[in-house]
Amino acid sequence: MPFITNTNAKEQVDIFYEDYGEGQPVILIHGWPLSHKSWEQQVWKIVEEGFRCIAYDRRGFGTSSSPWGPYDYSALASDLNSIIKELDLKDCVLVGFSMGGGEVVRYLTNFGTDRIAKVALISSIIPLVKKKDDNPDGVPQDALNGIIDNLQSDRVGFLKEFSKGFYNFEDNKDKVSQAQLDYDFIVASFASPRATIETALAWMDTDFRPELKNVNVPTLIVHGDADQTVPIKTSGKQAAEGITDNRYEVIEGAPHGLNVTHADELNEILISFLKE
Repeated sequence: MPFITNTNAKEQVDIFYEDYGEGQPVILIHGWPLSHKSWEQQVWKIVEEGFRCIAYDRRGFGTSSSPWGPYDYSALASDLNSIIKELDLKDCVLVGFSMGGGEVVRYLTNFGTDRIAKVALISSIIPLVKKKDDNPDGVPQDALNGIIDNLQSDRVGFLKEFSKGFYNFEDNKDKVSQAQLDYDFIVASFASPRATIETALAWMDTDFRPELKNVNVPTLIVHGDADQTVPIKTSGKQAAEGITDNRYEVIEGAPHGLNVTHADELNEILISFLKE
């Protein structure tokens, strides 16, 4: 199996990745608490349309190694940088889903845009999840604390129910199967318990608003207006207002996990952006 070792990490971190196709490289960065497998409906389309598609597992998730730490966004972005450098990728398109949007922005902040042509933020947490006085549409601190408490007391029990809200399951039973929920649970429960909690703290607490100025390449922003996990007003809408060169696409009725429920619509938007 292909791994890349981040030799600059505080602890050795081996990142698992899959690499398919030829052409301009498109790097897919998965959401929390899943793995690269969540991109199943996008990988084949990206390759079929003539691009090289690289999808990897965040440290602590999937088949990547699980160091004790750290799991802050600078550490996560350093893993992404190791992939780009080791594979000597140029003219890349970074695509971040949910918390993966944070790796995109922190990569641009820490490593610049020399190797980056475009970026895409899909159902992204960018710029800020948490409710604050100057972010009234964010998720209340009590709700975020509840997630951490549940992960600490009964992680697998929490994860068993999490996907229902991820997909607005009751409203989308015609678009997502019980088997998909079961699959997500298997993937998520396999992840490192510590990584699951520490990365949750990262996406909950990191305020990317000061870093939006570093997103200075063409940017695609896609969000569902029915997203109950990362509300659109605190994420997609603010990102579109704060990133200068962007294409903002709102998918009507789409939940957080629109890469599954609205895969055809997302793929059409993403491929159009890649070919622009």
